[in-house]
Amino acid sequence: MAHLLGGENLSVAFATRTVLDGVTLGLEEGDRIGIVGRNGDGKSTLMRLLAGRQSADSGRVTVRGGVHVGYLDQSDVLDADLTVGEAIVGDAADHEWASNPKIREVMGGLVGEVDWHANVHSLSGGQKRRVALAKLLIGDDDVIMLDEPTNHLDVEGVAWLARHLKARWRANEGAFVVVTHDRWFLDEVCSRTWEVHDAMVDMFDGGYAAYVLARAERDRSAAVMESKRTQLVKKELAWLRRGAPARTAKPKFRIEAANELIADVPEPRDTVSLSKMATARLGKDVLDLENVSLAYTAEDGSSKELFNNITLRLAPGERLGLVGVNGAGKTTLLRLLNGEIAPTSGKYKKGTTVQTAVLSQEVKELDDVLDLRVIEVIEREKRSFAVAGREMTAGQLVEQLGFTKDKQWTMVKDLSGGERRRLQLLRLLVGEPNVLMLDEPTNDLDTDTLAAVEDVLDGWPGTLVVVSHDRYLLERATDHQMALLGDGKLRGLPGGVDQYLELREATLSGQPSSGSPAGSPAGSAGSSAASGPSEAQKREARKDLNRIERQLGKIATAEAKLHSQMESKVGDYEALGELNRKLADLAGEKEELELEWLEASEILE
Repeated sequence: MAHLLGGENLSVAFATRTVLDGVTLGLEEGDRIGIVGRNGDGKSTLMRLLAGRQSADSGRVTVRGGVHVGYLDQSDVLDADLTVGEAIVGDAADHEWASNPKIREVMGGLVGEVDWHANVHSLSGGQKRRVALAKLLIGDDDVIMLDEPTNHLDVEGVAWLARHLKARWRANEGAFVVVTHDRWFLDEVCSRTWEVHDAMVDMFDGGYAAYVLARAERDRSAAVMESKRTQLVKKELAWLRRGAPARTAKPKFRIEAANELIADVPEPRDTVSLSKMATARLGKDVLDLENVSLAYTAEDGSSKELFNNITLRLAPGERLGLVGVNGAGKTTLLRLLNGEIAPTSGKYKKGTTVQTAVLSQEVKELDDVLDLRVIEVIEREKRSFAVAGREMTAGQLVEQLGFTKDKQWTMVKDLSGGERRRLQLLRLLVGEPNVLMLDEPTNDLDTDTLAAVEDVLDGWPGTLVVVSHDRYLLERATDHQMALLGDGKLRGLPGGVDQYLELREATLSGQPSSGSPAGSPAGSAGSSAASGPSEAQKREARKDLNRIERQLGKIATAEAKLHSQMESKVGDYEALGELNRKLADLAGEKEELELEWLEASEILE
């Protein structure tokens, strides 16, 4: 493969912090690179260096002669006074660009529903992102660099961009580098992964899933080496403690040997750990919307209906994912469920024990505490917390969330977008809600933080509603999905996000949908028996396995707790009898779940 561009011994420092230190890497024809790492570790800096948008403090970037590099900035760089057409094709006449099939494909995929004559400043964030992408992708660049291209794009837009990048060049031609937190997108389009951390870059073959496996193996090997090193250090220190103070040369030699053992140990990475918080008890009734309609007044004064006679009943412990086109009312639906707005018609019912918490897109809830420090925001809620059965101070809690001791005293207004989102999520959890609603929770979060958020959601015992364009998050954290297609209806998606994309494609093409209607099975029993389980059935089976494994984990915890109580009740036969009955109930529930697990696993065999 021919070399396209590369960086040699690149170093960049901001104030007293080194972001990149002596990094050397290259980009070859056919490379499909995804860059991952924590926020602030230098992902965008590395991309700007390679694109020639920023100079390194030391080192150099070389580009092969004749290679053209296209770059999509993370921020909005379009001229707000231009029309959409002018921003994309400039002064080119319609017939000049319309005769090019590649340009027509980009236009249709990204800006087909955007007003060609509208000024850029009047567009939404998602529309501006589509225009900026279209402007870049109609070019003939040899290398494309995309900084957070999926920001503000809906599920449909992300899927189109993935298809386009996979088909843009032949396998051994062109190259692209992408910085994104969308793990589905990374897996779909990337063949290699660069991880930026601790001022260096580690390289892995494969997309996000392969990178996670390789990193886990690397960390396991490092842990083994560290364990051996620690044992050696302990032996050295023990020997030094036994040595007489009068010894000089030999202890000095052994001290130097011990120091050498730990001299090259790097500082521990700023890991994010979200612990399970206590959750208020949730009763049988949660949140119900029954035959609800909602109308609003448009800019022209006319009345338009956003929802038309929709019904949604949330059950205790339900995990629902919501997808839909921009403007279809996903955020408004959360506001209806939270009781912030009243429907035009229909019934809204909230259970008496329900305590809701909503993480909004803009995190405006922090506006009233911008002049407080991180630790002060949490101390406002409580000074001590019960986490995983033990008491913790506010300082210990925010440190587990990734805010170091120094960061705890940072003003909220000085936090990055991802740090604000982390802080607000913790602030919500310490309120001990039992219904959690998340509106685009992946915005501004890096992949490590996303994994930590998913970890806490895996163990979330309450009801969960997630609005997101992040397919990876939806499929990992929710048990089923529903869609708002812009027609005022709420539709079930037994086939998951793939079914939603099929529905959208059918809607745009005017063809009847091949997807199942809401509430119906994903396929007929006859067809399944003849040709084996469908992909939709397999997807449902995988979700069932995840759900069952979570429930089995909860049962195991409950059984351990009951056994502990039985040990403390020795001699109290009445109490022991009651505890034994509870154990028997759990055993019956466990047996049923294990049978369900076997049935689901048979579908996947």
